[in-house]
Amino acid sequence: MSTIQKIVFQNVSLQNGVVQAKVILSYQLFGQPIGLAPLVLVNHALTGNSQVIGENGWWQSLIGNDKIIDTKKYAVLAFNIPGNGYQDAENLIENYQDFTTSDIANLFWKGIDSLKVNQVFAVIGGSLGGAIAWEMAAIRPKAIANLIPVATNWKASDWLIGNVLIQDLILNNSKNPIHDARIHAMLLYRTPESLQEKFHNQLQNSEGLFQVESWLLHHGKKLQNRFQLSAYKLMNHLLKTIDVFKNKEQSEVIKSITSNIHLISVDTDYFFTANEIKTAFVQIKNYKSNTFYHEIKSIHGHDAFLIEFEQLNTILKPIFN
Repeated sequence: MSTIQKIVFQNVSLQNGVVQAKVILSYQLFGQPIGLAPLVLVNHALTGNSQVIGENGWWQSLIGNDKIIDTKKYAVLAFNIPGNGYQDAENLIENYQDFTTSDIANLFWKGIDSLKVNQVFAVIGGSLGGAIAWEMAAIRPKAIANLIPVATNWKASDWLIGNVLIQDLILNNSKNPIHDARIHAMLLYRTPESLQEKFHNQLQNSEGLFQVESWLLHHGKKLQNRFQLSAYKLMNHLLKTIDVFKNKEQSEVIKSITSNIHLISVDTDYFFTANEIKTAFVQIKNYKSNTFYHEIKSIHGHDAFLIEFEQLNTILKPIFN
């Protein structure tokens, strides 16, 4: 297992004009040494972290020796979004509303600069991580060879912003905030069909608890045991700040990005819907030919990017081979 390393940045200017006195950017490196192999940056989602491979690696089905993102061939870098608190209680941020996905993308570039890398072979991420990948491309449009946002989009939709508000209200008002917010979120990440196939209206025990209720309560408790409240507030807030345009002309931003762009959606996702990702694809194709749309077919909704590994492997294989 790669050890966690840290970079401390002082007096970081944020998009809203606030100067953050200190930001800790932690990361893990896997595979080949930096500078001796193409670099792949993997961005984690809302409750994820830098541990992408190994026993607890959240994308171990994609990344590792002889896997699609082959650690025998690539240097794989994964940052922790500052404030996610992974294995570091010091790495928390209380003023969460001051931060945006663009600020996180800038911090990731500062981290890459500190590793003395000029070009990145691929930036890939799911959900929030994929949105940060988009922001990174907008900031340095010629620095990424392959941009791969998975189950995400370049601008927060009204549906997403509305759900961020509900999550924020739960996190700031519930007596059991992490637990209760997670239960609500799990219903956004799956679909009615996914839960019906999994549980079939079955009771869990003689006390009248349904299996679906037991499963939701388990996920609430599980996250509560490993996640900090301030981390959840920040990660949730970041979702509504996604916007690669920031009052710039859409065509200007798209034309400036030289990357091959691979948009990957899930047909049943209603967190970042396939329709909004298809719409982005059509708009990009007006200006760029090296843009491709892929769709995962699944009953599992948004979480399919963590479940349907065979389909995702098939999509990614031509890029990483």
